[in-house]
Amino acid sequence: MSIQQRIDRALETAVGACEARGAAPRLAAAIRHAVFPGGARVRPQLCLAVAAACGDEAPPLADGAAAAIELMHCASLVHDDLPCFDDAAQRRGLPSVHAKFGERIAVLAGDALIVAAFDLLGHAAEASGASARRLPALMRVLAARVGAPFGIVAGQAWECEDWVALPDYQRAKTGSLFAAATEMGALAAGGQPQHWREFGEHLGEAYQVADDIRDVAADEQWLGKPVGRDHKLGRPNAVAAMGMAGALTHFDTLVQRSAAAVPAGPGSTGLRQLLRAEAERLLPPALVVRCAATRERSAA
Repeated sequence: MSIQQRIDRALETAVGACEARGAAPRLAAAIRHAVFPGGARVRPQLCLAVAAACGDEAPPLADGAAAAIELMHCASLVHDDLPCFDDAAQRRGLPSVHAKFGERIAVLAGDALIVAAFDLLGHAAEASGASARRLPALMRVLAARVGAPFGIVAGQAWECEDWVALPDYQRAKTGSLFAAATEMGALAAGGQPQHWREFGEHLGEAYQVADDIRDVAADEQWLGKPVGRDHKLGRPNAVAAMGMAGALTHFDTLVQRSAAAVPAGPGSTGLRQLLRAEAERLLPPALVVRCAATRERSAA
């Protein structure tokens, strides 16, 4: 079974549980809409890639960890799109949850996805035999990387403040859940999460910088969601702080730092190759070329 199939199977289990007989139909439909069809599923794929690099000795637990991270990510997108935050009418080229089902259902769907993530992780542990002893540590990592004071909830909260240091915002808004992916992948497989934390943190920050760049430079149809939101809403943005050239350089630096932070081992080369390919996917094609040219000039 491929990594994508493992992720989809675990997500379908979690979403299906929310559609049990007697469930509120609009809420159940909103939850499915928030999760399927998905985006690139980068965070759960990263979690399983790290689990594989650590031996993947408990696949049910790794699958549960990966899917729980994706459910948290989907919940954050539902809440991020709400009128009180980004007021985004589109997500992944489709109507956002609040645009399709209304604001009240969207709030509840996001809340339900958060609860479903922990529930799925618990069920995965039950199916993992002796590896179930890793559940408390997995729960703590997930809670820390989602909640206060430094998780994705804090990233949303920084948007409500008068001022925020850009690196603090990037680490909380995006870096935290990437760190969860690498830490939980290692934990699920019996590895050492602290060895993988820096890899996830740098990669997550790179993703946020790329998102900032796309918000300024990408085509809305290519991106699948509205652009120019950071400027309109006065949000922290790497391009606004550093200029386009500076943001591209910073993005490339973060990708290189992430690659350097991959622990040595049988899967390290493959992870670095995946990282570089994913980095190129994040930016519009013209900016990929520009970023590569900047890297070559710096190396000369």
